[in-house]
Amino acid sequence: MHGYCGKMLRVDLTSGKIQEEPLEARVIKDYIGGRGLGIYYLNQELDPGVDPLSSENMMVMATGPLTGTGAPTGSRYMVMTKSPLTGAITCSNSGGMFPTQLKKSGLDGIIFTGKSEEPVYLWIEDGRYELRQAGHLWGKTTHETTDQILAETDAKARVACIGPAGERGVLFASIMNDRDRAAGRSGVGAVMGSKNLKAIAVRGSQKIGLADPDGFKAFNKSIIDGFKEATRETPLGLTVNGTAGVVAVTQAYGALPTKNWQQGTFEGWKSVQGATLTEKYLSTNSACFGCPIGCGRKTRVEDPDYHGEGEGPEYETIYAMGPNCMIDNLAAIVKANYVCNELGLDTITMGATLACAMELFDRGYLREEDVGQKLLWGDGRALVDMARKTGYREGFGDVLAQGSYRMAERYGHPELAMVTKKQEFPGYEPRGEQAMGLAYATSPIGGSHMRGDPAYFELFGVPKAMDPLQWEGKARVTKDYQNLSAVIDAAGLCIFFAVRNLAGKELDVPPTGILEYLNTATGLDYTLEELIQASERIINAERKFLNAAGFSKKDDSLPARLTREPMPSGPAKGQVCHLEEMLEEYYQIRNWDGEGRPTRERLKELGLE
Repeated sequence: MHGYCGKMLRVDLTSGKIQEEPLEARVIKDYIGGRGLGIYYLNQELDPGVDPLSSENMMVMATGPLTGTGAPTGSRYMVMTKSPLTGAITCSNSGGMFPTQLKKSGLDGIIFTGKSEEPVYLWIEDGRYELRQAGHLWGKTTHETTDQILAETDAKARVACIGPAGERGVLFASIMNDRDRAAGRSGVGAVMGSKNLKAIAVRGSQKIGLADPDGFKAFNKSIIDGFKEATRETPLGLTVNGTAGVVAVTQAYGALPTKNWQQGTFEGWKSVQGATLTEKYLSTNSACFGCPIGCGRKTRVEDPDYHGEGEGPEYETIYAMGPNCMIDNLAAIVKANYVCNELGLDTITMGATLACAMELFDRGYLREEDVGQKLLWGDGRALVDMARKTGYREGFGDVLAQGSYRMAERYGHPELAMVTKKQEFPGYEPRGEQAMGLAYATSPIGGSHMRGDPAYFELFGVPKAMDPLQWEGKARVTKDYQNLSAVIDAAGLCIFFAVRNLAGKELDVPPTGILEYLNTATGLDYTLEELIQASERIINAERKFLNAAGFSKKDDSLPARLTREPMPSGPAKGQVCHLEEMLEEYYQIRNWDGEGRPTRERLKELGLE
């Protein structure tokens, strides 16, 4: 078997039993890997109505066939489970070095079931597996945990772990690997904590076999050459300023969410933009295994009030903790990012939930005695303090730990939570780019841009520019980008695989470049039509799970602020998001009924009936 190891590791945490099981050839061809394998196992084995924090929930960590092969951006793995934040599925992914080590250990992924009586961590080394006691690690930060496990196992191993937030069941706790890389969204860390699983450590030295090594090498060289040009000379500037460079772009289009999404522009944006981060705090950039982009930021803050060093922040962190909270103190944002990484918190939900709390306080719905302090717009000290309190569920942090929807509902104003399916949005305002609203509403994990990112064509012109304020025609291209995202996630690639096109390389929305990679790596001889069909299968399999869990059209929604309240100022002034019009067309294109359910014919056509 080429491109794959051909086996998953099944870990029953209740009994402590660990066993390998083969991957079926049919499943590989139909679901590719990564995200596809995750939803395959969830649909096969998990009751969609299960309590996400019960022992009955399962968690799948899966790589893709291109993970660790040297394909650019090919070092991703997916974590899929039922989310405690949303009640929907998760598709939380991460890069770094951990995914490649997992693949080189001889595994395509791990399936966790049950719950250990005591804290444990899993040690994997080239076909040897061991559950070890982790009581001495419980309560430690992700950095402390990583350092201790490396001392106990192998200094060259890679570790994915949870921090205090995951142990305490914060509903948006993350899994951190390689110290500062996050499988951040939807509360995967809380699920891991509910199972008393502190960490997974891996060390692998096995080679990943390719079906056509020469063909793969030649194609790989042509793609990498395009990357070197694309990542420096495009508006994204990922190598130069990392994703933080996006601040200037969303500000220019009036799509930078500000003051809990009351505005689309931020007066202090220059203080938090990517160029400022690079000038003031960048130590060096960093890259995942085999990636020519190097969008990661190694940073250091000397300011004694916010002193620290680590990785980040990314654009999404800056938006959520900066403009969305009206904070222009970049040092405070960087420090809060460090705190979230060490405690294991999703920075998007953390910042967005605090912004919601600030609006509740501003409007008088939340009082100083409720919080223990004032929560004022622009308060960087409150940001750092509340991030720490949330990770440990101390004081008002225990309320913030529930996410913005539950918090706002508690104080009588759920309409102030900027969420879909109870998950907070990343930093793209749908009134300023219409298709993003449709992408948020129909994402299988709730508010997310990573399950299909319309910003590529609305803000960056890939594969062609479309007016971001126009809603007509956006349903089809959004659906196509979601399909592309499904293939990228399943293959083990990063979404930035697409940035090579910004240098003039041609790639239509169908995953043509990935097709060549998969075929030279796996020898499965996909046709383009088969690969697109696989993406449809993954998305419809996810939708089938959501429908069974009780989700329907009512959940494919946006807050009224975005659909009924015109943008007050900036380039998108006067705009609302035309979700309802786009959603109707989207369902028709997907061959889903009026309630957002795949038709029986569609399920049968995809082998999902």
